[in-house]
Amino acid sequence: MADVLRTRISSGEYPPKYLVSEVRLVQKFGVARDTIRRAIRQLREEDLLHTVPNLGSFIGSSGNAKSGES
Repeated sequence: MADVLRTRISSGEYPPKYLVSEVRLVQKFGVARDTIRRAIRQLREEDLLHTVPNLGSFIGSSGNAKSGES
């Protein structure tokens, strides 16, 4: 799942600052929410996403999130 999301980020399908909704991804891909959460966690570790508490996960600017970015 992380590979699919990474490809969509790099292609621009998911642009910078795009809100990555777990619920929408579960519905779109028909996978378990835990699968989506693991993919999001992996992409955060790769600095492709950043998470804002109580808001969600967002694509970083130019596909690269920085830990202090808001």
